[in-house]
Amino acid sequence: MRVAVGSTNPVKVRAVEEVLRAFYPEAEVFGVEVSSDVRAQPIGMQETVLGAVNRAREALRHGDLGVGIEAGLVEVPFTLTGYMDVQFCAISDGEVVTLGAGSGFEYPPRVVREVLRGREVGEVMEELSGIAEIGRKGGAIGFLSHGRLSRKELTKQAVLMAMLPRINREVYEL
Repeated sequence: MRVAVGSTNPVKVRAVEEVLRAFYPEAEVFGVEVSSDVRAQPIGMQETVLGAVNRAREALRHGDLGVGIEAGLVEVPFTLTGYMDVQFCAISDGEVVTLGAGSGFEYPPRVVREVLRGREVGEVMEELSGIAEIGRKGGAIGFLSHGRLSRKELTKQAVLMAMLPRINREVYEL
C-alpha cells in the first residue's frame, strides 16, 4: 500500500508513517507537495478541516491512500483568546474520507493577535521561541509544553483518530 501525505514536512510524514505502519506494516509512506486551497493560516473549523480534506484528496493522486493534515485556530469559548489550535487529519481512499483531530491548545495572546492580523503561527512562534523552522521540529506545542508533547505526537493523535472508522469498519458501517 502506498500512502501519500499531502505535505513534505518531515514531522507530518513521520507521524503518519508511525501510525499507519501499526495497521499496514508494509505501507510505503511518503510526502508530496500539494495545495490546501485555504489560507496559509486557516482560521475556523470549516477552513481548517477543508484544508485537511483538500490535501488528502490531492495526495490521493499519488497513492492508494491520501492523508491531509491541517492545523488552524478554532473558536472556543472561555479561552484566554477565544481560540485554540486544533490539528485535523483527513484520510481519503477515493470513496470515503475519514477525519480525526488532535488535542487542542491555546497560544499565547500575542501569537493569536498577530495571526488575526494576517501572520502565520510559525513566524510568530519562531520570534517568540527563538527556534528557526519550529514547525519542522518540535513545533509550538513542543516549546509551550516544555518538551512534554512534540508536534509529531500531537499529529499522531489526529492521524489515529482519523483511522478509527477504517480499523472498525463494521461498527462505522463502512
